[in-house]
Amino acid sequence: MTAVWHTPLTPLAFLQRSAEVFPDKTAIVYGDRRHTYAEFAAEVTRVAHALRGSGIMPGDRVAYLLPNVPEMLVAHFAVPLAGAVLVAINTRLATEEVRYILDHSGAKLLVVDAALYPTVAPLSRRLKTVEEIVTIVDPAASGDGTGSGVTYDDLLARGNDEPLAWEVSDETSCISINYTSGTTGRPKGVQYSHRGAYLNSFGEVVHSGHTFDSVYLWTLPMFHCNGWCTPWALTAVGGTHVCLREVRGDVVWRLIREHGVTHLNGAPTVVTAILRAPEATELDRPITITTAGAPPSPTTIGHAERMGFRIVHVYGLTETYGPYSVNQYQRAWDDLPPEERAAKQARQGVGMVCADKVRVVDERMNDVPADAMTMGEVVMRGNNVMLGYFDDPVATEAAFAGGWFHSGDLGVLHPDGYVELRDRAKDVIISGGENISTIEVEQAVVSHPAVLEAAVIGVPDEQWGERPKAFVVLADGQTATPEELIEHVKGRIARFKAPKVVELVEQLPKTSTGKVQKFELREKEWSGEQSRIRG
Repeated sequence: MTAVWHTPLTPLAFLQRSAEVFPDKTAIVYGDRRHTYAEFAAEVTRVAHALRGSGIMPGDRVAYLLPNVPEMLVAHFAVPLAGAVLVAINTRLATEEVRYILDHSGAKLLVVDAALYPTVAPLSRRLKTVEEIVTIVDPAASGDGTGSGVTYDDLLARGNDEPLAWEVSDETSCISINYTSGTTGRPKGVQYSHRGAYLNSFGEVVHSGHTFDSVYLWTLPMFHCNGWCTPWALTAVGGTHVCLREVRGDVVWRLIREHGVTHLNGAPTVVTAILRAPEATELDRPITITTAGAPPSPTTIGHAERMGFRIVHVYGLTETYGPYSVNQYQRAWDDLPPEERAAKQARQGVGMVCADKVRVVDERMNDVPADAMTMGEVVMRGNNVMLGYFDDPVATEAAFAGGWFHSGDLGVLHPDGYVELRDRAKDVIISGGENISTIEVEQAVVSHPAVLEAAVIGVPDEQWGERPKAFVVLADGQTATPEELIEHVKGRIARFKAPKVVELVEQLPKTSTGKVQKFELREKEWSGEQSRIRG
């Protein structure tokens, strides 16, 4: 007998419900534009019909190269509603990088912001599968606003308002493909399922504390892990999306005050930039910042809490729909001294409510002891791990060796069951046979009041093989000498872990999501060495 109670899971159902339950509530804010949930759903329906009218068939890939504007939010529902797969492309990539993703994914149609059209203009006759490029002209954008001959209005004209079913027949089918950063080779296409996106959305709702009253500011790129599934999660509870083209301190603080923002997401470097902006002030009501991408330092957490922010620390990768684990706060921590409490909050924690348990294992896939000392690799599995890499069975098999997804991150397990990252496998410094965690050193450096950001890598050393070196960005108006910073670190961690050299720099190389690109720093330091270049 067929189980009639089973309905395939899909985040499409979230917008259907919110449009019915909250039809007149403001769903999207962008400049002077306002969209209710009823209008949001109507626009999604029209775009879905327009994509079908443009020849998009079930399973086809549709690429979007847009900043965090309403059309990007619409795409997260319209593309799967049309039965297609969304490929959201990093807006900071170079022309050849965009070409590779379009060709590898087999994208049939590309929607691009007019301000970004110069990136794809040289590709108009070189793409293998893209049949049409559609340009969105945004009055809020800088530039001449020109693009391809097909505009977004032209695309919309192919659509209609006929109802479509907000459902899928197979919840394990692919809803989106997100490409990794590709710092050690060609980027890989990470496939998300409707089921995984649906379940991860609930994890975001629960752990970030989203409700009907949430006003979410889009400081995290939607192209990054589909914005950690927040386009679907916030829509599920009927919250308000506040869109913005670029993350600048002055704009962020203006929007916080204008719209009563309650939540935002971002990497620790983004959080630091917001906290240190000249416009920053103590809050008269709490704002929840969910942060991931690199372990936030206890210093950053303490600073945020003093200003009135609530920090939710999560951990994951592109391959895990973004966040997979969360530093679940414990009330017993309330009574701890601020510095000790912040150190506990800096750990990566435990699996989210929608995820399986996080494991830390040795080379034989045995769990390491929960002693907060023995390092192993962090591995994960379950609903919130990717379907696999698109058109790359070899890489997929390697990633799932032993039946678990291998993160490449090294960590320890604390007696309370909380995981703490110690390094990327490729970042750990082996100096004279001793393993040195770059994260531990970075957090010691950033604890100095004059420091804004720091990145630590291993550099060649004739005696020890390699030794730590720190690249440091000082906060505006602050001064500190390299020698002063080195002595400060020696007072906080074992002296042999302290950097032998500190180089003061104006900025660190970063990805568009705020992650420091250490491989660029390493390549410079190791160039010309006979030793292997790490990472």
